[in-house]
Amino acid sequence: MRTVTKLLIVAAICTAFVISTEGQVPPNTKYDAEFAKKLGADEYGMKSYVLCILKTGPNDAKVTGKDRDAAFAGHMSNMGRLANEGKLTVAGPFMKNDLSFRGLFIFNVTSIEDAKKLVDTDPAVKAGIFIYDLLPWYGSAALMEVKGLHEKVQKTAF
Repeated sequence: MRTVTKLLIVAAICTAFVISTEGQVPPNTKYDAEFAKKLGADEYGMKSYVLCILKTGPNDAKVTGKDRDAAFAGHMSNMGRLANEGKLTVAGPFMKNDLSFRGLFIFNVTSIEDAKKLVDTDPAVKAGIFIYDLLPWYGSAALMEVKGLHEKVQKTAF
């Protein structure tokens, strides 16, 4: 009888513990408040960006030769400038696809208007090689570290 009583007491304590902690998320022991603040992270480690999807523009086939080379050289240079200014977080082309999607930018801005000003500085956009769509996007604030990490893995620059 004493064994049964002890087991019931242990079971009651365990049940009470499970009920009292149910739905609670354990604290993140790796959380760095100073680093999170530096990156602009909210309590979930996220922040607002603007996603830019580059698509084939109306002048894509019309801009050829040296004009095309100059537009793409300017496109690459502009991306480097925006990245160095901390405005462009991530960029890259899409692999071959049957759609008109060409690439993406993730801008470190919170408004469509600010992103439009940035993408409109791109020579390939100015030439009509690309057009774009802009969308508000909520992603990890850790993306702000991509540039520094990329520099450590990039053997050859564009």
